[in-house]
Amino acid sequence: MRSDLVSGLRPALLLTLVFAALLGIVYPLVLTGAGRLLFPAQANGSLVRDDAGTLRGSMLLGQSFAGDRYFQGRPSAAGNGYDPLASSGSNLGPASKKLIDRVTADQKRLGADAPADLLLASASGLDPEISPAAARFQVTRVARARGIAPDRVAQLVEANVQGPLLGLIGEPRVNVLALNLALDRQGGAR
Repeated sequence: MRSDLVSGLRPALLLTLVFAALLGIVYPLVLTGAGRLLFPAQANGSLVRDDAGTLRGSMLLGQSFAGDRYFQGRPSAAGNGYDPLASSGSNLGPASKKLIDRVTADQKRLGADAPADLLLASASGLDPEISPAAARFQVTRVARARGIAPDRVAQLVEANVQGPLLGLIGEPRVNVLALNLALDRQGGAR
């Protein structure tokens, strides 16, 4: 009886170790290597560097841009704002006084016709993109702060509009980091 148990356990333990090594070590290493080989930028976080080679951020994570010289992304409820370690929405419902007060204050600051994505945070709090309407809404402010023609800034916005994924999935969008980097390349008052 004991020898039957030992003879039955031996292949089970051996197969468990073999599959643990294959699926827990070999398979992840192969997929990581293939990802780095086939999609190097994406496998390393879609990091973006400016023309001087300085790391400016990731195309996948929203970040705060200070001042009127830059396009602003969606408000962030992640930690103290754009904190990737505290990624989440605010969990405030539509009847929440705190949410209503924040949106009302933002609407007063931006104007009554501000697009919704400049007033409401995304579910992650780290959304890197805004709608083309939200980008167009900010053109006048950015152009005035930089001392450049609004038409030139508007052309940058249109050049940075990305269509739906595969032409079907999602809505047109503008990556705020890419737009601000393009804007920095155009120059304007510092």
